[in-house]
Amino acid sequence: MSEYQLEIKQIVDYPRCRIYRQFVQSLIADRNIRTNGGSGLFFYTVLSSYANFRTSYKRIGGINYTVYPGEWLCELKELTEWFHFRFGRQAISVLNDLQGRHLITYELIGNGRLIKYKIVGWHKHNRVLEYNAPCQKDTGFFFLPICIANEIIGTRRPSEMDILLDLWLNTVYNDEQVQGSDVAPVVYIRNGSGSPLISYAELAQRYNVSKATIGRYLKKFEELELISISSFPGTHGTVISLRNYLSTMFQISDVMLDKEEIAMALHITINLPESVANDASTVSELRKEVIIQKVEKILMSQGFSCFDCSNFRYKLLELSDCQGTVLTERSDTHKRRLRYSLKLLCGEQKEIAQFELILTPAN
Repeated sequence: MSEYQLEIKQIVDYPRCRIYRQFVQSLIADRNIRTNGGSGLFFYTVLSSYANFRTSYKRIGGINYTVYPGEWLCELKELTEWFHFRFGRQAISVLNDLQGRHLITYELIGNGRLIKYKIVGWHKHNRVLEYNAPCQKDTGFFFLPICIANEIIGTRRPSEMDILLDLWLNTVYNDEQVQGSDVAPVVYIRNGSGSPLISYAELAQRYNVSKATIGRYLKKFEELELISISSFPGTHGTVISLRNYLSTMFQISDVMLDKEEIAMALHITINLPESVANDASTVSELRKEVIIQKVEKILMSQGFSCFDCSNFRYKLLELSDCQGTVLTERSDTHKRRLRYSLKLLCGEQKEIAQFELILTPAN
């Protein structure tokens, strides 16, 4: 058996972003950033941050209510305060708008004093736990789908808070595909270029505002110490870096990074058998089993539950330094750096995620 360090890097776009509830609470408490009008991204994020992962029971006014996964029950005055509004009718208007876009459903109960809402499609992006227990609302994290965030931000002119959230959701750190992300968490509007450079004109088009307005927003965020801006001469563009991103997203030491949010770089010791594959297009079965078991353990710890599904499939191929070339394993394999392509599938065709696995011989 030979000892290797295993590194996993996601090499596809990120379908969802992990958001810490403490971060959402800090936005709720910040009255310096306007939320009026807007696209609804901030409001949807707030509602998502309170949604249950498991069934719980809440007692209000002497009545017990059952709250299922993806739902929450709160007083109208609480919701009004979270949204930074003065009147309950403003909060109701937001709920009507989000419900009209099929993002939530809600009902008024308790003579209109209470709001019970449900996030549509919650189970598709957040793990639903089977047991019943209270759900903390100011700790832990939830997943916000990037596709939904992009859909919301593109519907109408966003508020200042919507734009700040959009920048946060599109921040990348330590991804080899995005230049400069190894130095700082940079905003990368996914356009396939791999460059975080962006112009005010591009941002103005994205948010349907003028370049002057973008300039005012970014200057305000910088003065509030929320972002750092690095502008380059000529037509190169600007790099926007999020402050407090690493302390918020990676505040706990030795926690593995989420596969769906940023490229993972997990260095885990793994022992591989020194076997030889009979087929140049496949990895030896024994070695494949060891690698998949290790990857499964890592991804399952991050809430990736597909390994338990009967429809789950995977493809594991060895790569050379030239991406896509398959190598025949040799007797000295344990002495060289190994690269594999791992595709996770739902059924035979539907690709869920794709990773590059790099195994480096341990010293």
